[in-house]
Amino acid sequence: MPAKPPRPRTPATPATPIRLTPTTLRNGILGVGLAVTALWAVQAEPSARLDVLFATGAHLTGLLAGYGVLVMLFLMARVPAVEHGVGADRLARLHALGGRYVLSLCLGHALLALCGYAVHADTDLLSAGLDLLGYPGLALACAGTALLLAVGVTSARAMRRRVPHETWQAVHMLTYLGAALAFVHQLAGPDVAGGILTVWAWSMLHATVAVLLVWYRVVVPVRQALKHSLRVIDVRDEGPGVVSVVMQGIGLDELRAEPGQFFRWRFLRRRLWRTALPFSLSAPVRDDTLRITVKAIGDHTRRMRRLKPGTRVLATGPFGALTAHRRTKRKVLLLAGGVGITPMRALFETLPGGPGDITLLYRAGSAEQLVLRAELEEIARSRGAGLHYLLGRSDASFDPLAPQALRNLIPDLAEHDVYLCGPPGMASSATAALVRAGVPQERIHAECFTF
Repeated sequence: MPAKPPRPRTPATPATPIRLTPTTLRNGILGVGLAVTALWAVQAEPSARLDVLFATGAHLTGLLAGYGVLVMLFLMARVPAVEHGVGADRLARLHALGGRYVLSLCLGHALLALCGYAVHADTDLLSAGLDLLGYPGLALACAGTALLLAVGVTSARAMRRRVPHETWQAVHMLTYLGAALAFVHQLAGPDVAGGILTVWAWSMLHATVAVLLVWYRVVVPVRQALKHSLRVIDVRDEGPGVVSVVMQGIGLDELRAEPGQFFRWRFLRRRLWRTALPFSLSAPVRDDTLRITVKAIGDHTRRMRRLKPGTRVLATGPFGALTAHRRTKRKVLLLAGGVGITPMRALFETLPGGPGDITLLYRAGSAEQLVLRAELEEIARSRGAGLHYLLGRSDASFDPLAPQALRNLIPDLAEHDVYLCGPPGMASSATAALVRAGVPQERIHAECFTF
């Protein structure tokens, strides 16, 4: 009796990625922050003495500063559930805003501790400061604060424009040393060292963040590089100053990259390998190939047109939350400005929908600046999707992104989800126009590609 042929195996459906919503992230950060405040409150000693009041304030600001440093590191740990649910651009803004509060708390802690010691020792601030620096733990804490201040100064907007990206990255690495020095100082402080439970809890918080940082910023990228062996196979011109880079690897479907997401790319060639460049996928992953489309706007992007086939590529990701999971309505408007068309082009091809459900508006200064035009028009024809080019320079008499102009193009605009990607100025004005045109803010899904 002949053996029965084996039954074909049904491919396993990939599990839905875990995504942490912005609300959940905010509530988690605030919840732990309240617990840290409660830790201070149960140990605070009510007193009207001036030195005690200064010391009590120093303890609270010190605890919150230490916790704030942990939050800043966690936000930049590139945890997939956070990156895919909140979005890398929003995380970067939260990190920048939180950094200002953390530095303020660090300086407040130092000033309150100095004043408290000066009052207690009945001496002047200069003498009190010199005395405190004689304690090794306090000297380390001052060194850690100085390192965090250096990071904050180089991250200020005015300084960031003047400092090379590689220099900024190197200075930013001092954050880890500053955090380590602060942790040593906190373990010696009365608020943490007062009990075994608090020492254990504080140490576990730091250990958890440290493991996440090492795993997702070091181990995962190295493992991806070794496993997928990504290399450039083609570099093609797409328009004035714009090129597409096509890369091929092994088992790229395991990356589970979604249209609308981006990777941080490190091309292993001279003058490019030191910097990880964030670029969105400009086409869905297929046949173990990835494609990005890049406009030459700086030294690194100009060098990319000279990439040779065979160049090794280290890709970290995927990142970003500008994906189909944000969709809430049947009809979707994709609004792109300039090179922001790259994630929109991938979404234009892949978002589910029938004829008329998907519309793409592409804003550019002129027809010559349109990128991937032939592909967009072919997708529109094959899907029965809407495609409109909004060309020309904006001025007082002409604004193709004005609320009435948008409603003229899409009469039922208020019933759409809107995906938006473009330069910061264009994205900001377009968001305001969409809201005035009747689109609820929560249905405008934007991602700014300036990090």
